[in-house]
Amino acid sequence: MNSQIVEPVSAAKTMELLWSRVRQRGDLPGFSKVVGAIIGAMRGDDDREFNMTKTVLSDPALTQRVLRLANSAMYSVFGQGINTVSKAVIVLGTEAIGHLALGLKLIDGLSTASSDSADARKEMEKAVLAGHIARQLAATASTRDAEEAVVCSMLHSLGRMMVAFYLSDRWQQIRQRRMSAGISEEQASRDVLGMEVDEVGRLAAQHWGLPAGLISSLQSFPPRPVGEPLDHTDWLAAISTLSSRCATLLCDGDTDDAEQLIEFASSYAEMLGLEISQVLAAVEAAQKTAADEDSVVIRPLRRTAISDKSSAKPAAGKPADALITLARGVSDMRGAMRSLSIGQLMTMALETVHQGLGFNHTVAFLRNQEQAQYGARMGFGDGVQELLPKLAFEDAYQPDVFHAALANDRMIFVENAQAPAFVNKIPRWWKEALPAARSFVVLPLTVNRQPVGFLYGDWDLSASTAKIEPAEIIHLNELRAIIVLAIEQRRQAEPSWARRMQ
Repeated sequence: MNSQIVEPVSAAKTMELLWSRVRQRGDLPGFSKVVGAIIGAMRGDDDREFNMTKTVLSDPALTQRVLRLANSAMYSVFGQGINTVSKAVIVLGTEAIGHLALGLKLIDGLSTASSDSADARKEMEKAVLAGHIARQLAATASTRDAEEAVVCSMLHSLGRMMVAFYLSDRWQQIRQRRMSAGISEEQASRDVLGMEVDEVGRLAAQHWGLPAGLISSLQSFPPRPVGEPLDHTDWLAAISTLSSRCATLLCDGDTDDAEQLIEFASSYAEMLGLEISQVLAAVEAAQKTAADEDSVVIRPLRRTAISDKSSAKPAAGKPADALITLARGVSDMRGAMRSLSIGQLMTMALETVHQGLGFNHTVAFLRNQEQAQYGARMGFGDGVQELLPKLAFEDAYQPDVFHAALANDRMIFVENAQAPAFVNKIPRWWKEALPAARSFVVLPLTVNRQPVGFLYGDWDLSASTAKIEPAEIIHLNELRAIIVLAIEQRRQAEPSWARRMQ
């Protein structure tokens, strides 16, 4: 049996082989980019809510899953339905949405890569069950860090998943080595990989630039004597270890014999401030949740999810449910108007217009009176971040479609900006910045008869030809009326000296 085992290799060689295998599979298309953006939005100091919303919206599948989970029973405490990612970020918090998105994207990406491996699928099922257990435990402990605990627990076995996914031959050698020599998985891993599988997970997490707290949790955390305080990092590592081990016992062991589960739960319960009965109840509840066919977390594990309509990128252009999406977004804005800042409300409006009409670019322009110009401040769409500096023009009246909309405080929709008869009504800055745009809308924002900015959205030549229907115009006008009213109310609440300085 030993002759089937390859000579031990260095840790560096193992990681070199791992990343070579990852590259051969296409480096998980879209995975690294989105994960990096999620982490960047979580770390950012400015516009965190907007950046998180933009990151989630950049991935249609992630958008659908975040909204479904935000509206699931576990978040029912927040009451009414959440129709926009913007509202989900505001209500649940940037950190919670960030960890939620991170966990979903990592598990989704890795499960797709593992679709042909039974061993990898089994490890994935354990990881998802561990996440369910962690959420139940965190809820029992009434912690505010539930989503962070979930993603740490889901990825606690990241090393095992990476080896099973990409180094399946080495994974089989580890299993054979354990059986033939009667040694632990840790020792077998050192013999075959030159390191333990936990270290593979930590190195992979470092490679992707995952948060330090998450990386620290990717190791076994032994029980401590009761009375020794746990800092946040230790708490994450402890709950991740407990959740992951329970999931492994349930998936690998004899589920009719609960002795091992009770013994393990008892060694961690008091350290985490829980009763043994609470841990066992959390595990039982997690099993039921994981078995639920409507579970939005375990959904990516099904092969049918690969062809799921919600994970496919929508066709360019106006969606069939435009009116419904606009109505829901406006409803979100109306209900939250008094509690949101102007920036938060503007983000929600942009998302509503962008998602509702399926625009290629959706941008908020604001007027800067000191510089006497309108400039783009935020936007959604491919390449919009690079476009923003190019989208600016003087506020002095010019005979073009933008100044006409602002001067008359009326929405303007241009169906074909490429038509020869319309060329003279389009400003140069627009032609240079957006040469492929075909149709666009301008939604002016006017306060006390003075334009303060506008919302802009366009369909480019890749989108199917479409118009904005009268019923949709009603919602768009209500949307801009909500923003204007919010600005007026904020200005009235300011002292007079502050208003004079604007």
